[in-house]
Amino acid sequence: MSALPQTRYARSRDVTIAYQVVGEGPADLLLVPGFLSHVEWSWELPASARFLRRLASFSRLIVFDKRGTGMSDPVDGIPSPEERAEDIGAVLDAAGSERAALLGVFDGAALAMVYAAQQPDRVSSLALYAGLAKFTQGDGYELGWSPAAIQLYMSATEEGWGSSEGAALLAPSLAEDAAYKSWFARLLRLGASPGRAVSLMKMNTELDVRDRLASLQAPTRVLHRAGDRFVDGGHSRYLAEHIPGAHLVELPGDDHWPFAGNAEALVGEVEEHVTGARRTSPEPERILTTLLFTDIVGSTEQVTRLGDRRWKELLEHHNALVRRELQRYRGRELNTTGDGFFATFDSPTLAIRCAAAARDAVQQLGLDLRAGIHTGECELHGQDLRGIAVHVGARVAGVAGAGEILVSSTVSELVAGSDIRFTERGLFTLKGVERERVLFAAEVER
Repeated sequence: MSALPQTRYARSRDVTIAYQVVGEGPADLLLVPGFLSHVEWSWELPASARFLRRLASFSRLIVFDKRGTGMSDPVDGIPSPEERAEDIGAVLDAAGSERAALLGVFDGAALAMVYAAQQPDRVSSLALYAGLAKFTQGDGYELGWSPAAIQLYMSATEEGWGSSEGAALLAPSLAEDAAYKSWFARLLRLGASPGRAVSLMKMNTELDVRDRLASLQAPTRVLHRAGDRFVDGGHSRYLAEHIPGAHLVELPGDDHWPFAGNAEALVGEVEEHVTGARRTSPEPERILTTLLFTDIVGSTEQVTRLGDRRWKELLEHHNALVRRELQRYRGRELNTTGDGFFATFDSPTLAIRCAAAARDAVQQLGLDLRAGIHTGECELHGQDLRGIAVHVGARVAGVAGAGEILVSSTVSELVAGSDIRFTERGLFTLKGVERERVLFAAEVER
C-alpha cells in the first residue's frame, strides 16, 4: 500500500478538525463521514482504502473527522447541527477549496444538507448515501430511532464499546472476514471513547433537517442499498421526495458501509453525479505491498499423532499467537487456510520481524513454522489480492524449511542495511513462475 496522505488540521472556531487531501481530479469532493471515522485508520482496511482511492481517481478528495471523532478535537456539551456544519466550511477553507461536491454518509448526509442550505454557492452537488432527514422518531417522522433504541445503544456503548459486535450488521458481506472485524473493533476504540460515543449519539438526536430540504439548490442524488440493515430505505425515499429535483438510486445489497459489497456500483453513481460520466470498465487497481505466507511444518503428522480434537485446540492457540504478532507488526490478515496465514505489510522489514516473532511464539506449542515473503505489485479484486507477486510469495513459502523465513531477492535488496541478516539459499525453480529465483533465508539479529 502507498504512503498515507498527510493529516492536517483546520480551525473551526475553538475546535481543530483533522483532514486529508488525496487525488488531483478536476473537481473537489468532500466526504462527510458517518457516525464514526478516523482519517488514518480508514486506510488500514484494504476495502476502505480502495473505496477512498477510487473516489480520488476522479476528484480531489477531501476527507475529515467530524468534531468529537477520530483525530479531531473532543467537544464539550452538545453543539447544534449548524455548529457542526460549520466544520465543513472550515475544512474546505483549509484545503483551499472554493466550491466542492459533498458526499454525505448517514448522519454526515444531514450535516452536508445543513451546510448546503447555508452556503449554496460553495456546494456544486450533493450525493447523500444512507442519509436521513431526522434522527429520532416523533413529530410526524416515524422512521427515526425510537427512545428505546437510543437507550439500548447508550447501555451497549457503556458496557461493550470497542469489540467487533455490530461489525456484521454494518457489513454482512464481510461478516466472516477476521481482518475486517479486527479493523472495526479498533476503529471504535480509535474513533471515540465510550463517553464520546454517547455524546455523539446525543448530538445526533438534535439532527432534524426537514425544514431545509425544500431550499436545497444543488443537484442531488440520493443513494441507498435496498437491503441496508442499519438504515431503513424509507429515509432515503423521504429525502428524494422532499428535495427539489433529487434523483433516487436504490442499489442492490445489504451492506451499510459504503466500501463493502459492490462498492464500485456506488462509486460509479457518485462519479457520474460529480463529473457527468463514469468509467464503464475501470482498470484493476494495483498496489505495491509485501506479502507474507506462513504454514505449519508437518501438520498432517501432527493430526495423526494428536487426533482431531487436540489438533483443533492446538491450531486455535497457533492462530491466536500469529494474530497477536500480526497486530503488533501492523500486518493485515487477508486469509487463513487450514494451518497457514496470508497477510500483507507496508514494509518488508515489518513482515520479516513478524514472521520471526510468530515462529518463535508457536515453538512453545511444539510447532515449527515456515514462512515466505515477497514484495511486488498486486491487483485488487474485491477483498482479494491477485497477480504474479501473490503466486511468487506462496511458492517461496512452499520451499522454505522448518523454522525458516525465506524471502525473494527483491525483499533482501529492499531491506539492505538493516539489522536483518540474509543467507543466500541458491537458485530455485518455483512452480508456475517463469524464471528461476534466488532466495535468501532471513534472520533478525538478536
